[in-house]
Amino acid sequence: MLIPANMLDADTLTRLIEDFVTRDGTDNGDETPLETRVQRVRHALDKGQAVIVFDPESQQCQLALKHDVPKEWLEDLE
Repeated sequence: MLIPANMLDADTLTRLIEDFVTRDGTDNGDETPLETRVQRVRHALDKGQAVIVFDPESQQCQLALKHDVPKEWLEDLE
């Protein structure tokens, strides 16, 4: 299930993005400041290049590139 970013409270969205960009394996030695990484993800969400995926079974959210999710999921956003 996809969750439109604009449906989340601003603080909730920021915490979700911060969680994503600080997970193990996401920095790959990148020394980019947290604020810059958060802005990049927010920009990708705003441009429609990334989406928020919610798994009701595990109650977990993930961020994914739009082209990596099944096309039928994208129909729900339109």
